[in-house]
Amino acid sequence: MTDENANGGNAATTPPQPTQAPQVRLNILAQYIRDLSFENAVAQKGVAGGEVQPEIAVQVGLDARKRSTENQYEVITKFKVTSTNTATKTTLFLCELDYAGVFQIEGVPQEQLHPFLMIECPRMLFPYVRRIMSDVTRDGGFPAFNMDPVDFVALYRQEIARRAQAERPQDQPLS
Repeated sequence: MTDENANGGNAATTPPQPTQAPQVRLNILAQYIRDLSFENAVAQKGVAGGEVQPEIAVQVGLDARKRSTENQYEVITKFKVTSTNTATKTTLFLCELDYAGVFQIEGVPQEQLHPFLMIECPRMLFPYVRRIMSDVTRDGGFPAFNMDPVDFVALYRQEIARRAQAERPQDQPLS
């Protein structure tokens, strides 16, 4: 008589079950404005006649830090939005926002943690940044500025390429 399992097969030949990859867990524990500045240059200096043709430039910076509590990280998104009059090259407004989130992250392999912190976490914070920028510009006397979505993957790749370029000796020819 042979030993059979519930599926009708021989228990001795049942293949071992593959181990599952650890489940990624991400929780936002807090999010907050670290720093906010808005300067309405038009109201301060006035606009010399003529038509205003605004041009808006957005600069984005990212930073991440390990916190003292296990598996907790603070991710800081830094946005600088400058509106200038293209006709006169004068500044209309300047808005700077540092917006941060505290994240509890588990199950992400160490080699994937840095891109996770610099791509996924800012992506989750972005809708709040966009709303704040819109409200501040509107409350500052301008039409609400609805920032276009930011491609955090492209930003991350650009930063990695920039760092690799900076680390390469200057006298070494390109391959």
